[in-house]
Order: sequence, then structure tokens, then C-alpha cells
Amino acid sequence: MKSFETLNPMQQQAVLHTEGPLLVLAGAGSGKTRALTHRVAYLIEEKNVSPWNILAITFTNKAAGEMRERVNGLIPQGADSVWVSTFHSLCVRILRRFIENLGYESSFSIYDTDDQKTLMKDICKRLNVDTKIYKERSLLAAISKAKDELVDPQEFSLRAAASGDFAKRKQAEIYREYQDALRRNNALDFDDLIVKTVELFKTDAQVLDYYQERFRYIMVDEYQDTNTAQFELISILARKYKNLCVVGDDAQSV
Repeated sequence: MKSFETLNPMQQQAVLHTEGPLLVLAGAGSGKTRALTHRVAYLIEEKNVSPWNILAITFTNKAAGEMRERVNGLIPQGADSVWVSTFHSLCVRILRRFIENLGYESSFSIYDTDDQKTLMKDICKRLNVDTKIYKERSLLAAISKAKDELVDPQEFSLRAAASGDFAKRKQAEIYREYQDALRRNNALDFDDLIVKTVELFKTDAQVLDYYQERFRYIMVDEYQDTNTAQFELISILARKYKNLCVVGDDAQSV
């Protein structure tokens, strides 16, 4: 692979380590993504890994598009079979195929911010919640934070009860009703896309095995920005073959 010669020694080391876990920490502008895309190309061109077995994840659609273009520029064919995606796009594709295993219909809706606000307004009205005290935006933020940490309504309620905090108990009641309403509407919010995919993998061994076999080599860019749910998703997927390469800059963590 001729382009491999243009990499510096540390980038080459990252590319050549193809088996087992790999953590790459480097600062902004140091060529982390460049090393990642060359690693994809190296796996295909030199290690004869099927592009079908490679998953590359980043955080924005723009970054995913740029990564795909870079890979396309490095290898003459096969790049289109590499699954380059954001976390949420990955999960949407998986759930569209298998969410019926969780009791939803595959035609589920994905609620955007306006949909969530409308639903929360309705719930607060139904539960006689004083939105001057419990602001809808703050309630949605609390629910989102819980989902990021994989805390479901039942666990949230248990923690709230143990804390003795009235406000937390009220949040728990609203979270439970919010999630029930989403379920009745055959809908997921943005955070649910990750949460439900993790739930699917934890409850359906056959589906998990399919995707573990599909994604034998996994790479994650901007890894410092992952939350608990995203970390769990990747950990489960990589558990079988352990070929996980993550790239990030801990100084840029959010």
C-alpha cells in the first residue's frame, strides 16, 4: 500500500496493529482520523479482511461522509461495503430490522426536539405538573442524562426513592409516563436509539451474534466524546473478536 509510506512512525504503528484492542490518544491536527482511514485500507488491501466485516463510527454525518471519501480514495474497490456511520445512524439501521424483537413495530417514529417538547407538555398537563417549578426543558434534560447512563425508569424510580428527594421522585414519575407514551406511540427519541439497541443486544443472543460476526473489526473516531450508552454498545459489539480501535484526544472531551 503505497500511501502507507506517507504516514509517520506512530501513525504506521497504529495502522499495523490490526488484531486486538488499540487505543490511540493524540492531539488536534495530529492525523488521528488519517491513521484510522489508512487502517481500514490496510485491513482490506494487506490483511484481506472483507470490507463487509469493518465498522467505522464517528459522531457527525459530515465526519462520516468525509471518512468514507478518504477510504474511497485509498482503495480501488470495496470501500462501499465498509459500514461508515454515526452511532445513531448505525442504531437506526439495526432497529429498523430487529426492533420487533422488543415489541415495537419496524415503522417506529423518531421524535425530534419539537416532538419531545410537545409530548412533555402533554404529560405535564395530564399529571398536573407545575411547569413553573418543573420546567419541560429541564425534565427532558434529566431524562436524556438518565438514558445516556442507561438508567431506565424503574432504576430511576428506585434511586429517587432512596434519595428521599421529592423533585427526583417527581422526575421519576414523569420519566415513566414519558417512556410509556413513547411506547404507546411506537416512537423512540434520539437517546432511545442507542438505549434500545443495547437492550436488543442484551436480550437477543442471535441478533447480537449476527452483528458481532458482521463487525469483526470496529473503529471509533472522537472516542473521548462517547457516553456510557455508546461505550456499552461498542463494548458488546467488540466482545467476541476484540478487534476494537478507538481514536481520540482526552484534552477535547466534552
